[in-house]
Amino acid sequence: MLNAGTAAPEGVWQGGDYLVDGVPYHLVDFLDIDKSFDVSKFCDAAREIEAAANGPLIFAGGTGMYLQGFFSGMDALPQADAALRARLKAEAGQKGKAHLHARLAEVDALSAAQIPPGNIQRVMRALEIFLLTGKPASQLRTGKFAASIPPQKAFFVYLNWDKELLNQRIAVRTELIFEPMVKEARSAIAAGYAADCPGLKSLGYREALAYLEGKMSAAQAKERIATLTRQYAKRQRTWFARYKEKYSVDINTPQDFDIDILAQRIFEKWKKQP
Repeated sequence: MLNAGTAAPEGVWQGGDYLVDGVPYHLVDFLDIDKSFDVSKFCDAAREIEAAANGPLIFAGGTGMYLQGFFSGMDALPQADAALRARLKAEAGQKGKAHLHARLAEVDALSAAQIPPGNIQRVMRALEIFLLTGKPASQLRTGKFAASIPPQKAFFVYLNWDKELLNQRIAVRTELIFEPMVKEARSAIAAGYAADCPGLKSLGYREALAYLEGKMSAAQAKERIATLTRQYAKRQRTWFARYKEKYSVDINTPQDFDIDILAQRIFEKWKKQP
């Protein structure tokens, strides 16, 4: 339902598989937008896919935490508690994000120092872990998410875009997807989904809803989406910098992004791996 903002590739369902040009894609168009999905669920699903695969798999996307969890393992942390999350969210709404961050600092100073007060989801998760276990999240985390993925586990390819060129692509993409996102958001609300359901809280859809509600102009919504996307891209750069063994491909001009040439280069490099 939310294909525009997620850049879902166009394909067809056939025999239980989602095929794009005859190639099966997994975990695409598979989850209702009122359902949550996290790194633990991703790892479980990915391991099932891996077990059933007859050959090499390609992990594609920018969700570094999911890849990290799959290749490096997960810390033994408690599952999310919906009722507790609701109480923490209500507390943040009544007393402010800074209050919740200060509360975290009292019980887990290290996590509080690492999490910005504005990142309410991470603040709530750290507090949730403490309240469920009685131990600071910083004490329970082993550092697996900070480690590099060993080259024997995966051949890691990173497209290193020139910053200005990437910002230009983000601006163009935002312009192209805005109207489709607005239509998808409108359809979701008309179908009875809540405005705060997980899918409609993903990047760009909040702004599409704000536009529909008259809280933002189209220009304001587009600029906000582009800004959020640039910030997300910056976080991706920081995240993927940890992988020292990656095969980095520099994209400095539009001509460098030739899919056929890039695919051949990557394939040849992969074949040479031990």
